[in-house]
Order: sequence, then C-alpha cells, then structure tokens
Amino acid sequence: MARYLISFNDGSMDHIPAEELPDVGKASHAVVEEAVDAGVWVFGTGLERQQASIVGTDGTVTDGPYPETREVIGGFAVVDVATRDDALAWAAKLAAACRCAQEVREIMPDRYPDEP
Repeated sequence: MARYLISFNDGSMDHIPAEELPDVGKASHAVVEEAVDAGVWVFGTGLERQQASIVGTDGTVTDGPYPETREVIGGFAVVDVATRDDALAWAAKLAAACRCAQEVREIMPDRYPDEP
C-alpha cells in the first residue's frame, strides 16, 4: 500500500455559487465516508484562506505565498491505496464531488533508521 496526497488549489471552488456549497459539502462528505468504509481514508481537510508563513532553516519567519497565487493548497486528502490507479479513482470521485480538478502525488514512505 502507498499513501497519496490528493489536493486542489485555493480558489478552485470559487466558481460555485454560495447556495450550492451545502450540496458540494454533502457530496464531498459522502466520498469521505465511502473512503473510510473502504479502509483507505487517512486524513483530509480544507484549509483556511489565509496567508502562509515561511520559516527558514535559521528560524526566520517571512510572509509566504498569498492565497491569490496558484501555489496555495485549498484542501487535501490522504488515501492509503494499493496502486496509483486507485488513487486516481478516488481523486476522480473527489473532483466530481468538489467540482474542481484534483492533483495526485505519491507520498514518500516513512523510513526510520532501524527499518530496512
């Protein structure tokens, strides 16, 4: 099994009229419930629309990407699935529910010094 990050950019759902957002919420929660029932759900959430802070290696804190830029993640899910195709299938379900495209990236496995 491998873990995949499924994410969308901040602002990707701005095209959805406010009165339709409850339906989007219900649809996305239904996909989450399906993923939980399938045993593949790890974690996911939306992110507050706010400016990020960047902490440098020396501890210096600077302003990060602004929400208006394309680099800011608006929300994400982490699934633990057997194949990339499985991750893409879950991303397709989330894309349909959230009405916006989803990016899929494999998460590197944790390796501790005592693991092979």
